[in-house]
Amino acid sequence: MSVIDLSKQVALGIDIGGTNTKFGLVNHRGEIIVKGSISTDQYETAEVFVDALYETIKPLIDKHCDGKIMEGIGVGAPNANYYTGTIEHAPNLPWKGVIPFADLMTAKFGSPCKMTNDANAAALGEMMYGAARGMKDFIMITLGTGVGSGIVSGGNLIYGHDGFAGELGHTIVKPGGRKHWSTGSEGSLEAYASATGIAITAKKMRAEFPDSMLNSYPEDAINSKTVYECAEKGDAVAIEVFRYTGQKLGEALANFVMFSSPQAILLFGGVIKAGDFILKPAKLHMERNLLPIFRNKVKLVFSELDEADAAILGASALVWEK
Repeated sequence: MSVIDLSKQVALGIDIGGTNTKFGLVNHRGEIIVKGSISTDQYETAEVFVDALYETIKPLIDKHCDGKIMEGIGVGAPNANYYTGTIEHAPNLPWKGVIPFADLMTAKFGSPCKMTNDANAAALGEMMYGAARGMKDFIMITLGTGVGSGIVSGGNLIYGHDGFAGELGHTIVKPGGRKHWSTGSEGSLEAYASATGIAITAKKMRAEFPDSMLNSYPEDAINSKTVYECAEKGDAVAIEVFRYTGQKLGEALANFVMFSSPQAILLFGGVIKAGDFILKPAKLHMERNLLPIFRNKVKLVFSELDEADAAILGASALVWEK
């Protein structure tokens, strides 16, 4: 039996965003050997984009992978289907329809390619390299411009019958509530707990309290970062924005816990920079809304992965996934 030298293996992790695409060559220990990025939105077709990726990455592979084997390619992308390797009707990408992206990558790079959506990739990265190491049941919630999620049960990501399971950000937490700016649904978690939702809440609340520090900012400068800055300075309205956001998040997390009984819920993304301003009310309202058999069993923790590298690491984890 031949012995596989893991130190000789690398994976190419790629994170496709609406504006930029980040990539990196990653070893088995989760160390990024080299990384870079290209624009996403300047390429009119996926084929031209893949050509540009290859022209950028191939010299790096030649330089940094001498004597190493590239095991494969992992891609995290919006509306990516794990089963089919396609990107399907992604609203924030320039290429419309159903794109056979994994096939395009394999044909160009000569390596097998796996794909999933960005939140699922983050969950895999956390399980392999981060706070979920050793866990077989957990939920990853990404709190950024939107709210994404990845559900791991029995050590496996839940994809559902069609590859699109786990859109917890679009579950309804307040029936008939705030209208989502993109989907049009009313009262979804994303409409409240995302950075976008926090900005909407802050603008509404500051209008009712003229003395709030939030009123010293112009309308277009109100975001989760400026709300945090005001909360840090003791502004009661900013603190209430996060308390309310944490409440909505916690109520939703209670539902998620009772659905899959995870060991932990991991929170990731720019919004978690608010720390205890959002974590404490989220934990409080999660526990308050759980049945007794679920209470005080589920850890609520922040991601351990560096935000700048997490997407690359998560995508590369697809290659090592069994």
